[in-house]
Amino acid sequence: MENTYGCQDTSIELFTGAGGLALGVARAGYRHAAVVEWNRDACESLRLNSLRVPEMADWPVFEADVAEFDFTPFRGQIRLLAAGAPCQPFSLGGKHKGDSDARNMFPQVFRAVRELAPDIVIVENVKGLLRQSFRPYFDYIKRQLAAPERSCPRTRDWREHDSKLVSQARAGHVGELSYHVDHQLLNAADFGVPQTRQRVFIVAFRADLGVRWRAMAATHSEDALLHSKWVDGSYWREHCRKRPDTPDSLRERISRVEVLGGTLFEKRWRTVRDALEGLPEPKDKRESPHILNHVGNPGARSYPGHTGSPYDAPAKTLKAGDHGVPGGENMLRRDDGSVRYFSVREAARLQCFPDEYEFAGAWSEGFRQLGNAVPVLLAQAVVEHATRLLNAASTTHSRVRERVA
Repeated sequence: MENTYGCQDTSIELFTGAGGLALGVARAGYRHAAVVEWNRDACESLRLNSLRVPEMADWPVFEADVAEFDFTPFRGQIRLLAAGAPCQPFSLGGKHKGDSDARNMFPQVFRAVRELAPDIVIVENVKGLLRQSFRPYFDYIKRQLAAPERSCPRTRDWREHDSKLVSQARAGHVGELSYHVDHQLLNAADFGVPQTRQRVFIVAFRADLGVRWRAMAATHSEDALLHSKWVDGSYWREHCRKRPDTPDSLRERISRVEVLGGTLFEKRWRTVRDALEGLPEPKDKRESPHILNHVGNPGARSYPGHTGSPYDAPAKTLKAGDHGVPGGENMLRRDDGSVRYFSVREAARLQCFPDEYEFAGAWSEGFRQLGNAVPVLLAQAVVEHATRLLNAASTTHSRVRERVA
């Protein structure tokens, strides 16, 4: 599909935030025709980094409510629509109100698909979207994406509309524009992100393209990390550290990993120590003269269930929080057991943002942006996988047409 942007792989990004998903899309080879975000600080970060991060140099940033954005001028020109729809309605931190939450923006995703008719749609959200209590609405999301032209009137409850979608699908009436829709729950650590962060990705391919999602296989594993620590010791050598005593609680599992040995094809999980390599200890309330957003914040404390992230494992899931920064999830636990908050720069590394990326706003605002972001490496991996599937299908179809001709 050629378009007015002179580039086959053109995209639009919704609910961009600090741009983790958008950066992953760009690194996967796409050029953004628009990135849409309403939060002023997040938009300031996006504009600020258009001068700092090469992949962001030509991003058209629209500071606007997605509900007021007109997609029709872009119809037929967009290969990929990516959306990190606000996760708070489906997260524990956001009181998990789901479809009744005013922040539920999935209806705007449906509208964007309807108006753009992109080849691929990728929507990211929290694992909580798969919770049993949300399952009916999750199934509705997939059915509505499959038949975006069958939109829900504002006067109709989504449950009533869902019943109609089910009936129409059974009768084979999905509309002229339709999609094959699948989903996969992914752990960011399994794809090279130094953080255990589980997110669900909904992926839809336009039905006329003849392609379906195939589950992504992990490229990194905890077993490989255990092997590097407790079998061959390479992890400790990499970090020039003395190998600790083998934990008794892991001996049985380590024995199993040792047997697997050479059959471990994945790379090892990356750890907090890997991510923070080269960064000095941040100074409380003092800007680093050479490192962006690397300021310490005093007051961290450990309490039951919130003990911080140890150095030698992937970090716990960074969170944004409804009121300020959650303590336990955004703390580092030092080797001596003491804790401190991560600096914004350290958190950015845990989310795979480049060091030249500068976060606008206060320390808490930087964490809000990062806690809501998609890890850049995870986003890149998902988009590259989807694009490979689409390109392979396109190549197959071309060969079939050539044989028929």
